[in-house]
Amino acid sequence: MVELRLLTEYFLRAVTVAIAAVLSIAIVTPALAVSASAAPLLAFSARIAGDDARTRLIIDFDRKPEFKVHYVANPYRVLIDLPETDFGIKAEDLEARGIFSEIRYGTMAAGRSRIVLTASRPVGVVLAEVQEEQGATSYRLVIDAAIVTDQVFQGQMEKQSWQEASVPASTGQTPVMLPGSRADGPFVIAVDAGHGGIDNGARGGVTKTEEKHVTLAFAQQLADALNKLPDTRAFLTRQKDEFLSLSQRVQLARSEGANLLISIHADTLKQKDTRGATVYTISDKASDSLAASLAERENLSDQIAGISFVDEPAEVADILLDLTRRETQAFSINLAQSIVSTFKNEVMLINNPHRHAGFRVLTAPDVPSILLELGFMSNKDDEQLLIDPAWQKKVAGLVAKAVEQYRSTVVANGG
Repeated sequence: MVELRLLTEYFLRAVTVAIAAVLSIAIVTPALAVSASAAPLLAFSARIAGDDARTRLIIDFDRKPEFKVHYVANPYRVLIDLPETDFGIKAEDLEARGIFSEIRYGTMAAGRSRIVLTASRPVGVVLAEVQEEQGATSYRLVIDAAIVTDQVFQGQMEKQSWQEASVPASTGQTPVMLPGSRADGPFVIAVDAGHGGIDNGARGGVTKTEEKHVTLAFAQQLADALNKLPDTRAFLTRQKDEFLSLSQRVQLARSEGANLLISIHADTLKQKDTRGATVYTISDKASDSLAASLAERENLSDQIAGISFVDEPAEVADILLDLTRRETQAFSINLAQSIVSTFKNEVMLINNPHRHAGFRVLTAPDVPSILLELGFMSNKDDEQLLIDPAWQKKVAGLVAKAVEQYRSTVVANGG
């Protein structure tokens, strides 16, 4: 009934405006013009799609909406401030999903309305813009949001000006964007400790140590080594024993404008005599059966936590499955080769140590990414090394050296 009332009011307003236009041929009536422009916006439809890393919200309006985006913590929220708006939206069309746990909307003060998007993790608006429909019969507000690190969220909070919320916003704004990697900024590296939380990963055959603890310990050592390099900032996608989906890991790297993503793992095999490190890059076709098998197991990580990948809307799945651009993939291969070269005579390598397969954690289209398998938890000799802090520190230093060489090569080639 509410929706019918709002649509009826919208129809009557449209008729009034049309009559006023006809009458204006004989006489100009400023009062009618003011009344029409002061009428509330009508939000008449909406849809939302996304996963636990990215979510898109689309709302259709009868006129071009002015808007402001703000952030609030405890809990994490994105606020979209609008002029006075009548919401003729079906409740089921705007049910919370993806990164948002709750969505509320309505009047907040005289002449002002608000949409409140609540999330369980820090979030940021990647894109916020108004798109004109054909013939300007309606306008579409598009909000693309994604999870970000705490550091990025705090930066958003500090930069925003709440004083601007009380004045009309300009509709000619450029899209709101998250900070990305900059040529004049530090070289940013996302260090991703594989597995975590409910997803334990592999287990040592002798010590029963779980892979998630090995990867986090090494990731911390690697971040420390990388942060000692000049003009370099490394950060961890996870800093504790928590579960992150594969999409979340990729998005956290992108939210910080990462120049590289290094995902750390330690696999297990039935063949207990197999040992040594391997560096993987992404490909739609696996280099060999071992790479294919490993990618299949790693990509099952989300299912352990009950996250469905295939059930996502088509437009979201397309984004998730999009392989890296050709030039990004070339950079990834360059880094992999640099690590293999640095490891020679220092760290045991598997035969054909640079391999490739369809790892979902490597799918960022704009971040060169590798997956580093440090060794095999199923091999007793590798297992002893993997849990040794001294060995971890040594290998972390070698990886940092390889990254430094990679960066020099990229700069020299104008990348």
